[in-house]
Amino acid sequence: MHASDSDPAGVVRVRAPNPSPLTLDGTNSYVVGTWVVDPGPADERHLAALRAAAPDGIEGVVLTHSHADHAEGADSLGVPVTLPGDGDVVGPFTALATPGHSPDSVSLLHGRICFCGDTVLGVGSVFIDPNEGSLLDYLDSLRRLRELQIDVICPGHGPYVDDPRAKIEEYIDHRLDRERRLVAALDSGLRDHDDLLDEVWSDAPAELRPAAALTLQAHLAKLREEGRLP
Repeated sequence: MHASDSDPAGVVRVRAPNPSPLTLDGTNSYVVGTWVVDPGPADERHLAALRAAAPDGIEGVVLTHSHADHAEGADSLGVPVTLPGDGDVVGPFTALATPGHSPDSVSLLHGRICFCGDTVLGVGSVFIDPNEGSLLDYLDSLRRLRELQIDVICPGHGPYVDDPRAKIEEYIDHRLDRERRLVAALDSGLRDHDDLLDEVWSDAPAELRPAAALTLQAHLAKLREEGRLP
């Protein structure tokens, strides 16, 4: 592990072998004492690695959200599994509702460490599926996280985030910049979705264009909710 991506004190990261354009180099599962955050896919090698990383045993699993790449392996560990709500205390964690990527997304606070699932990634931006998530809620969640006094974010994918406030500001600015570009494209008369993608998401590689198309839909849904869609 690179020195700049070292585990925070009391945390062991175990990365699942499920890399993809959306999961980056795989889902990050975390062991904190006798608790597991997001056990990931039902992959026996990964589950064995989680057990090995918890020499005192596993007493519970806590989830940041219910997507399969984070939660599928939970029942295989044979311990209680919790997807907490806002303000719930589970084991050593306090949950903060951070919907947007999914309606049930929460961030888990452990002292000044934040486990945020897919609300913040170590690299790149978060995928918002308009059929399930909400960009409006997502931006509100980022602003809520921005107010926390935390030292490090343990993301669902990618390396640790050692400057949480700067990363969150970057995320908010990125989304609002896309929105400004989309509004400008709409104001210029563009309406075809492919034309809008070419104009606003011209930097999206080919393999991520389907995800960009859904992100476009999420931005349009936000503008519609705010009464700003032409």
